[in-house]
Amino acid sequence: MSDLAIPEPDRVEGAPHPRDASRVIGQGAAEAAFLDAFAGGRMHHGWLLTGPRGVGKATLAWTIARFLLAQPMGDTGGGLFGDASPAPDRLDIAPDHPVARRISALSDPGLMLIRRGWDDDRKRLKTVITVDEVRRLRGFFGMSAAEGGRRVVIVDAADEMNASAANALLKLLEEPPANATLLLVSHQPARLLPTIRSRCRELRLLPLSPAAMAEALAAAGQEVPGDPAALAELSGGSVGEAIRLARLEGLALYAELVAIFADHPRLDRPRAIRLAESAAGRAAEARFDLTLRLIELMLARLARTGATGTPPPEAAPGEAAMLARLAPTPTAARGWAEAAQALTARARTGKAVNLDPASLILDTVLRMDETAGRLAA
Repeated sequence: MSDLAIPEPDRVEGAPHPRDASRVIGQGAAEAAFLDAFAGGRMHHGWLLTGPRGVGKATLAWTIARFLLAQPMGDTGGGLFGDASPAPDRLDIAPDHPVARRISALSDPGLMLIRRGWDDDRKRLKTVITVDEVRRLRGFFGMSAAEGGRRVVIVDAADEMNASAANALLKLLEEPPANATLLLVSHQPARLLPTIRSRCRELRLLPLSPAAMAEALAAAGQEVPGDPAALAELSGGSVGEAIRLARLEGLALYAELVAIFADHPRLDRPRAIRLAESAAGRAAEARFDLTLRLIELMLARLARTGATGTPPPEAAPGEAAMLARLAPTPTAARGWAEAAQALTARARTGKAVNLDPASLILDTVLRMDETAGRLAA
């Protein structure tokens, strides 16, 4: 398969690749922390970019890479002698800068990207980052050392390294090459070796606010279907998840789930059947997955409402009233939490053994109805 035809594991379907984003949105604190370290001459060789999936970690990594490779050697923000030039106050560089153009084309000699590779035998992306991918850094550092200048490595996502790959990367972090900066994108840093975490400085990114979410979606060329605040609520502040929800009409789908339970104990069974049937068939596989994900989210929001006594911000019309009615007490919260665990496990098992999607979704909705009735009694 040609390089152009190989899917990129670090790209959200329907969105531009993070390397093509012109700026980071909604993560000013993380940007400021990195700039402060650079300007103060306290640059660490390893940086761990953490936070929920889809909040801009990869975009920040690529922005940092462009910034570093565009800086002259010896410049740490204060000039060669500490006072020759002012410290940079932003990470962005001009989109027509030669470094920006080379990075967009993945052709800058000072940059190496480590991600899951292509399995020629199985004709699909590998499920992990293998040690062979990390070993490519030997050649990268060997060739680039003669040219001088900074070298930047992006690992996306570091959580996907197998044990051999993680140990190979750890050796680099323990004895980093000169002028090298390693940027590790991590959705679940607890899965990394403690020794890797201890040798990196962490930049933690937070879920995006509704305003930042709308701005980020517009920058990615995505139209916001409906209420941006509802989209931010359902996506957990993740642009990647918001794009998925927008592409699959997730706001409307969640509104259907809310409507099915809006008049409980009188379940809208015909509506539940239509919802289940809409996720059936090979062409609806993505909608099936999203429906299960939204059901899981609704169960979590029910448990949260009972535990706190206050519904979260509405993600669909009438949701707050529905949540408050079905989960009015801490006892109900425990019931919904137990139901969430059981129903989620049941749904995953059913999916794994290829049960009919419509039957699986309808069964889950009916069991939620039974739970609501039991808790009400």
